[in-house]
Amino acid sequence: MRMKKPLILALMAAHAFGAAAGARADEPKTAAVFDTVFVNSSPQETSPEEAARIQRMTAALKLALEKTGQYRVIDLAPVASQIDAVKDIHDCNGCEVELAKKAGAQLAIVAWTQKVSNLILNLNIRIEDAATGETLKGGSVDIRGNTDETWDRGLKYLLERRVLKEQP
Repeated sequence: MRMKKPLILALMAAHAFGAAAGARADEPKTAAVFDTVFVNSSPQETSPEEAARIQRMTAALKLALEKTGQYRVIDLAPVASQIDAVKDIHDCNGCEVELAKKAGAQLAIVAWTQKVSNLILNLNIRIEDAATGETLKGGSVDIRGNTDETWDRGLKYLLERRVLKEQP
């Protein structure tokens, strides 16, 4: 009878631990969402309107992620000076993953827009596991036209159809 009691306690503890782990799985993942990068490979200078669109894209991305209930965007102030030292967070050989870990996030999320011309741009988002560096989700969408409306539509499509869409 004495052998059974420790076994029962061990099973109860394992069950409780499993239930707690299951509850944690439903909690939102902490996400380090870095400011959107503007890659201007066109001959035109970056306009004030484009700079404003980049800021709006970052804010819209954070809001969309939070609204799903799957992500909790964290404050990156503790690693701000290290982020500022990076020229291009979306193309820094994995530094975004290390910075996300240092900030205490489970995910690193980078977004960038590349301007080829005033007619051709593309919006991109990548979500990476901060522990492994593995890309979990992401996508890219080309837009035609450099207006508030085309950027907003492109971001909405990218989020709904590529980034926030549940994988089969």
